[in-house]
Amino acid sequence: MKTYELLTVFKPNLDAEEVDKLVEKINSDVTGFGGKVESTDKIGRKKLAYEIQNFRDGFLVNSVLSIPAEKVAEFNRQLRLNDNILRIMFLEAAKTANV
Repeated sequence: MKTYELLTVFKPNLDAEEVDKLVEKINSDVTGFGGKVESTDKIGRKKLAYEIQNFRDGFLVNSVLSIPAEKVAEFNRQLRLNDNILRIMFLEAAKTANV
């Protein structure tokens, strides 16, 4: 399994409990696909550089997760279908170089 980094921007009109429930749902989806969540960092509400769906700010959550490569496309599709998510950035985590 490869390690990925997922940055999720949730709608700003959600309260903290709703965001926690959505993060738990994403984490359970990862385990449902046979992966595991290594860490989750709730960055908080931040101003966006430009409007997304008429919102000027969003609630950012950064997660590091491992998921089988053949399940990535389906996991991405499920994230995009969620109405409470404004934007996602799903990247393969880079290995740090020893300098």
